[in-house]
Amino acid sequence: MSRRLPPLNALRAFESAARLGSFSAAAEALHVTHGAISRQVQQLEDWLGFALFERRGRRVMLNAAGQAYLPALQTAFDGIAGATEALTARRQGRRLQINVTPTLAMHWLLPRLTRFQLRYPGVELRLATSDAAINNQNADFDIAIRRSQEHWRGFVAHAFLAERELPVCSPALLARHPIASVADLAQHTLLHSETRPVAWERWLAAAGAPALQPAATQHFDHYYLALQAAIDGLGVTLGPLPVIEEELASGKLVAPLPGPEVVVKGYCWVVPQSLVGDELVSAFCAWLEEEAAHSE
Repeated sequence: MSRRLPPLNALRAFESAARLGSFSAAAEALHVTHGAISRQVQQLEDWLGFALFERRGRRVMLNAAGQAYLPALQTAFDGIAGATEALTARRQGRRLQINVTPTLAMHWLLPRLTRFQLRYPGVELRLATSDAAINNQNADFDIAIRRSQEHWRGFVAHAFLAERELPVCSPALLARHPIASVADLAQHTLLHSETRPVAWERWLAAAGAPALQPAATQHFDHYYLALQAAIDGLGVTLGPLPVIEEELASGKLVAPLPGPEVVVKGYCWVVPQSLVGDELVSAFCAWLEEEAAHSE
């Protein structure tokens, strides 16, 4: 369906005059004459069928209709400017918008980003974190990373990082209260998160102890908080491998039990259909897969 839109130059003239407060200032900003601004505003008013300014001699002021119209135009122009900047920056090979789940960003992606930047020194990476489901209304990214491989209409997704869970805790906590068997977890606080609500239930069932009752439980809204609580010695959580391999390697966390390692849904990269084949987007996705192969 075709859109019924006023002339673009007339819209620009009105927005500039309304924002700057005078036709003269708008003319200077747009590099045209005062008369040109006046004619373009008049053209817009004729097209709409009503006035947007109150004219008092040489002064002009927005009337009620103009005040109602201006914010929508400014939002539209801001959106056009932002989309244009993002597109030209990406096409020039300088910027990627990455949207990633918080835990993976903090514990797996950020520690590795230096390697990507060394390989592609001219690329600016802009990271945002979110667990939100992906749709066309929130797709303000070039690449997203999520914990699933759902089918998102208008996007291409590909799994690149498998995930396995097993209990982890701080070395200090383990020294105070050893964990030699699954049964020893009954003497500990088990840390849960709303983003992984059935993790402990799933793991205890796999370990043959579905009825185990811990000494206490503590719940967090995000998994990265439960993970930090484990690092700080507040209890035992289920650590996803290889996401926390840096914490295990540094000794911030230890895995007191050899298993079982429960395989859960891993991570996939998600790209808008319109960017499939984009050179820089493809390079970042390939780099993610390379890093994941080294992790596993």
